[in-house]
Amino acid sequence: MIRKKEDQPIEFRCIRGGIGETEQHKIIVSDDELYGKGRLFNYMIIQPGNSIGEHTHEGDNEIFYFIKGTGEYNDNGTIVEVGPGDTTMCNDGQFHSLKNTGDVPLEFVALILYS
Repeated sequence: MIRKKEDQPIEFRCIRGGIGETEQHKIIVSDDELYGKGRLFNYMIIQPGNSIGEHTHEGDNEIFYFIKGTGEYNDNGTIVEVGPGDTTMCNDGQFHSLKNTGDVPLEFVALILYS
């Protein structure tokens, strides 16, 4: 199967009480495309000053792989600067948030897999 860029749904929404909206390009469009192993595989864009609010993962874990821009990643209360080539993982029972602290969009891939 091939899904062309123009066939990938795009959503704009405030995530977990964060600031502003996050642009989400759905790489997969349904849970069954991950064969019951996860629920999200998206290309994400956060504009400067915007964020994904703090939240705890229960029953799953989330991986971010950063492509462009810089941000502050809250890793269970520890704030770390992230940028291109960095990877973060929020495991089951842990919490995180993310804020774009740069002057350009923060672009990354997000994958949520079930525990």
